[in-house]
Amino acid sequence: MRHDLDHHEGQRVSRRRLIAGVGSIGLAGLLAACGRDGGTVTTSTGQTVSPQATASTSADLAALFGTANTCTLTASTTQGPYYFDADKIRSDIREDRAGTRLRVAIRVQDSEQCGPLADAVVEIWHCDAAGLYSGAEAQSSGTSGGGAPSGGTPPSGAPGGTPPSGAPDGNPPTGNPPGGGTAPGGGAEGSTADLTPTDDKRYLRGAQVTNADGIVEFTTIWPGWYRGRTTHIHAMVHVGDNRVLTTQMMFDEALNSKVYAAAPYAAHTGRDTFNDNDNIYAETMLMKVVEDGDGYLSVINFSVDADRDGT
Repeated sequence: MRHDLDHHEGQRVSRRRLIAGVGSIGLAGLLAACGRDGGTVTTSTGQTVSPQATASTSADLAALFGTANTCTLTASTTQGPYYFDADKIRSDIREDRAGTRLRVAIRVQDSEQCGPLADAVVEIWHCDAAGLYSGAEAQSSGTSGGGAPSGGTPPSGAPGGTPPSGAPDGNPPTGNPPGGGTAPGGGAEGSTADLTPTDDKRYLRGAQVTNADGIVEFTTIWPGWYRGRTTHIHAMVHVGDNRVLTTQMMFDEALNSKVYAAAPYAAHTGRDTFNDNDNIYAETMLMKVVEDGDGYLSVINFSVDADRDGT
């Protein structure tokens, strides 16, 4: 599959910068604008702008989503200890992080209408090739006494536990973040408390607005791993001011092994938790992945309860 990364990524980023003022609106302003018709917001520079959605869906994505359709309500799971509003409205979230290029495309559907949900805001965040989270490098490296991906006690039920059969039941799992303990400002693995960042890094975090097809796209790297958890990407969907879904996305282990055999991932050894012994993994969280030039393209469908009435 051909992919002109520089052209398409530059097009998306320049469009966002021109129309929506990247880095100056922030997530709160974006949510406010998306929550009302014809919404505009004032950036930190005083400019009045109208946030725009991800560009129209490309043919390659449309074909992949044709085989990934579902209107079954996507189950929620823990946001983990490292979520915070990074104020990064962007499609390319890599910054300086090395790793195998990964395009992530997410389609958001209304579970009741079984149709695309436009103007929803989707955030994703994940660790780098060494298992570190931006905004929480000390905690995720184990040097602050908080949750330590590099060692310690994994979350309750993993490794050695039995993965769920089917989707999670909607209740966040209990247990501590990888490495044991509580991340400063964040809370335990099953907590819904947001992290207070402890550094100024923001790599591998970003948000985008769904287009008329309900789709957002990100360019990132294949996520790394840390002890006690399988490979995953976190995602959160906002409709207006409401967080309507918090979930995680995962990958086939054959692909994880292939990616991790190459640099920079190969330098990080001792992986102890895989899909079959992770206490959060469910088959419904697996992304559909295809090769895409020098990297991969992954897609997944989220079906959300947009009006939060339980259906």
